[in-house]
Parts: sequence; C-alpha cells; structure tokens
Amino acid sequence: MTIDEVIQLINLSLEVPLTEVQIFVLRASWEGKSYSKMAREKYYGAEYLRKIGAMLWSVASDIWGEPIEKANFRCLLESRPLTRQQQQLAIRAVAAQNERFSFEFPNAPLPLNSLFYIERPPVETLAYQEILQPGSVLRIKAPWKMGKSSLILRILDRATNLGYHKVEVDFQQADVAVFASLDKLLRWFCALITRKLKLTSKLEEYWDEEIGSKVSCTIYFQAYLIPQIKAPLVLVLNEVNRLFEYPEVALDFLPMLRFWHEQAKKVQAWQKLRLVVAYSTEIYIPLNLNQSPFNVGQPLKLPPLNLDQVQELAQRYKLAWFTSQEAQKLLDVVGGHPYLVQLAFYHLAEGNLSFEKLLQQAPTEGGIYNDHLRRYFNILQAEPELLAAFQEAIASGESGVTVEPIIAYKLDSMGLVNMVGDRITPSCQLYAQYFHAPAVCNAPISLAQRLQQLERENESLTRLYYRDELTQLANRRYFEEHLQQQWSRLQQQEMPLSLILCDLDCFRLYNKNFGKIAGNFCLQQVASAILEVVPHFAALVARYGGEEFAVLLPATDGKTAMEIAEKIRVAVKNLAIAHDTDRLSAFPAPVITVSLGVGSTIPQAEHNLILLLNAAETALYESKRYGRDRATLHRC
Repeated sequence: MTIDEVIQLINLSLEVPLTEVQIFVLRASWEGKSYSKMAREKYYGAEYLRKIGAMLWSVASDIWGEPIEKANFRCLLESRPLTRQQQQLAIRAVAAQNERFSFEFPNAPLPLNSLFYIERPPVETLAYQEILQPGSVLRIKAPWKMGKSSLILRILDRATNLGYHKVEVDFQQADVAVFASLDKLLRWFCALITRKLKLTSKLEEYWDEEIGSKVSCTIYFQAYLIPQIKAPLVLVLNEVNRLFEYPEVALDFLPMLRFWHEQAKKVQAWQKLRLVVAYSTEIYIPLNLNQSPFNVGQPLKLPPLNLDQVQELAQRYKLAWFTSQEAQKLLDVVGGHPYLVQLAFYHLAEGNLSFEKLLQQAPTEGGIYNDHLRRYFNILQAEPELLAAFQEAIASGESGVTVEPIIAYKLDSMGLVNMVGDRITPSCQLYAQYFHAPAVCNAPISLAQRLQQLERENESLTRLYYRDELTQLANRRYFEEHLQQQWSRLQQQEMPLSLILCDLDCFRLYNKNFGKIAGNFCLQQVASAILEVVPHFAALVARYGGEEFAVLLPATDGKTAMEIAEKIRVAVKNLAIAHDTDRLSAFPAPVITVSLGVGSTIPQAEHNLILLLNAAETALYESKRYGRDRATLHRC
C-alpha cells in the first residue's frame, strides 16, 4: 500500500483527523528521515516530534495487529495490499466526507486544520526561523486580507510545539480610552500580557511615576515577567496599525520595542523575548506616513499566490475542471491576492455562478468583489492625488508611468500597483478595470467628502511649504519648528534629545567637476540612504542646507545617536559615488563620504535649544578638522 493509503486508514481509526504535523511525521518516516532531520526541516523540537511518532506507532500497531515502530514502518506496510474490507471502508469514508463537506465563507483567518491554507515559501520557513533567534523582532506587513492573521496562527502554533510561551495582543480589542495616554496604554499592555501568562499582576509594585511609564514597563518585563517564565516568549502584536492612529503614544511605544530588541544583544533576560509585529500597510494613506513606521528587525512581505499555488487551491476546493488556463485567467484578473482567489473558489465551489460570469462581473458593482473594491474607492476618493496617479498608471498600460515617489510608495503599500524601477503599473486587471470605469471616474462626492478633500489638499500644500523639493525631505523651516516642539515635549518628560548634522565632504568640488544634475542626483541618493538607516518614524530627517542634512532623534541618548551616525556614514560610503580624486590630493577616499557631528542633551527649562545646535555644529567641525568621513559626539 502507499503512504497515502496508510494515512487514510489511520485517519479512519481516529475520532479526530490527523493534524498537519502528524501527517508530516508519517510521510517523513516513510521516507526514512530521522526526527532530528524532520526538526531541522520544519523547525519543530525533535523531542516533540518523537512523542508524536510514539503515538502514531501505537495507533498503527492496533490497526494492523502487530508491533509497528519507526524503523519497520515502511518495510512492513509497503508490500501489503489493502484488504477488501479496508477498500470498502475507504470508499464509504470518501463518500461520507463528500456528502458532509461544506465551504466556509472566506472572511476570517484560516484555522490550523484548514484545507485551504496554502503555504507561500519561503514565508513560513523564514517566520519559524526568526522566532528561534534570541531577542528577535519579526515584522509582518502587508495590505488588507493578504493572510497576516492566518500566518500568525501558525507562528503561535509553532511556538507551542517548540515548548515556548505565547501571547497575542490585538490592538483592535483595546478601548479608545486605552490610547488616551502612554501610561494607560502601557498599563493595559502589561496587565493583558500578565493575565495571558497566568501570572499575578504586580504593576503597582513596579510602576513608578518618577521614572516614567516606558522605564516602568521595561523594568516590569525585565525584572518580573521574563524571570517568571522558563521558556522563550513569542509575543505577537497584531493590528499595530490601530496604534498608529494615536501618534502621541506611538511616538514612545515603538522606540521602546526597539530598545528591548537592542537590549537583547547585551542583557540575557531579553533574549527570551521574540516579538512578532503585524500591521496593514494601508495606514500610510490616512496618516500621511512616507516611510515604514517601524523598521526594526526582520521584515516579512507576504507575496501573492503564484500559478501552481492557485491550481493547488482549486484542487482543494474540488474544482476538477479548473485547468492551468483558467488559473492564469484568474491570476490576470486578481493578481494572486489570496483573499480574492479564495473568494472566487468559494463561489465556484458552491455553484453560485459560472467562471465566465464571475470574471465578467468581477470589476462591477454587481460582482463578488464589490465590498473589496468599494473599500479602496473610499480611500482613493478622499485622496485625489493618489486617485489621479493611479488612473494615470491605468491609462499608461503595460509601459507604466513615473509619479512622485511618495505617491508610488503609498499605492504600492495598498497593493494597487507593481513597481518596476521608478515606474508603476496596475497590479491586476480587477483594479484597472474598476477604476477606469466612467461610473467610478465621474462618481459624485458628498459634501463631507468634499470637505475632507479640501482638508487634505490644505495638508498637501502645507507639506509642500515644509518639504525640500529636491530630496522630498523636510526642509529647514520645518526642522526648526519641529525642534522647538520636541524640545518642549522632552523637557517636560525629562528625556534625551539628540541631533546629527551631516555634511558631504568636498561636495562643492564634486558639483563643480560633475555638474549640477549629477550633484542633485547624488543628494537624492544620500537622502534615501539616510532614511534607510534612521531607526523609526519618530525621528525627523531634514535637508539642513545645500549639502547638509539634519537628523533629529527624540528620546535617544548620545551613545545610540552615535551608533546611528556611524551607520549613516557607512551607508553613504557604500553608495560608492565616485569622486574626482585627481584634483583632491588630500581627500581620504575615492568616493563621496560624509562627516557627522552629534549633539545630545536632556532639555532643561533654564537652557536654550541653541545649545544643542551648537553642540552638533562643534562636533561636525571636529569631524571635518580631523580628517572627514567620521562622526564625533559632543554632549551639552
């Protein structure tokens, strides 16, 4: 008999069907793999797999009436044909299963035993690898309905199989009052995790208003929660996009997570913590975020389904007629979006409509994707710049169109476009046809929507007033206003404020030798490199002068700011923008480099913020004086 027949017979003898991991152990044992090799392949604990195997060999021994173990599993059963009784039993079981088989509407995370969860290598493997790393942070970011919650269920299950503790915090469950202040949020956060770990709450014992909420929360974890658990803790923070709606608390909460991650490199207690942070990228639209709001740790992007995966899912929905040609047609329409593919298969399997009619109605108000499309319509109608750019991309066809980088980034974050170089094209026919339809292009808007549009247009003009046209960074005008605000805020909280001033070395000679166009492109590359290095969205990166940049780092001490400055120095040098060293005999490197000055202080009422500016400028002067291509710190 085959391994499939063995699995079927074992399944028939059990009250509860075999789980995914049990089936894996059976197949891997049939192939002669050791438990250690299985553990390495699927990132389970070898001892856990051994226990599962022991249970399976006991069940198999009862079925076939003789001792069966891993060593003789295949050689005993492969040569045996199915008995007539076993054949009839299997036929009846399949018939009964078909009669009671029903399809659930795909509007929720897929449970662990779901037949319809399709793995998207290497996503799952990367996720399982990451939670093995001490002090790790895994970021799962994707547009709406791409499968984040379904993946989280499997990460939590893997944590259980590894013998880890697991806790999920879903910010959608928090009352609005929780976000009223950082103190309320962190108390709620700690209390919830304490309860889920089934520990006694000791918040009052560890909470100290004098040292602040962030420090109290950190001490509570490091001194109480983490020492109470023997195994690592996988802490999942789901729907973090809800937190971004309250920037005043997000401004402090996210840097705290970064601090925990960095502490794991030197404090053993924090190595037990494995953070998984998940959020929807549509937050970039209403919140006007121009970069990822939390870019620490290992990013994990959820890809669309490919042709083979779509065909596999069709088979699981028992759509025997669904060939590779149909699969390609569906991919062309929905672009492999997991939810959209599964919604199509649900309706086809239920016999609600034909495949031809489904495709014909897909981009219309009467189609099965109406709710999904309407959601994007509401977002884009309130964002005229995005809608206009997207419709321009639709009109451009396969050649694509170049739009403002921030607009391209937001459309890509929503999953509406594909980016190839600096050009964008619609990600699938569904969105292109829907937003190209006259009814959508010319749709009337309500008074409330018009007021919202005017408000956003006003915000857009304000951003232009505060934005540097060449680099798209904040300009000096915005930097100075923001510095004043942060100085006042951190003065009240008694927290540090650091400033990095960056100046390109010998840039005027570069401009003179290579021309203004090359010089402008160089500045744009450097601006992008700095943005990639700066750790969180609470920081501000601005163009401070001609070839000077400023990085303002709230709640960041001098040591951390120096580490960031060094990363900026290396990132700029790694751009490898060639310099004309023939005319620069004393120049230290054949490529564009940057000198940096770091100023750091804790704002005081009796001091003026000019102290911080002077400290950074003094440090920058020292970096220039002592050879360039270096960072210097000056505390004040």
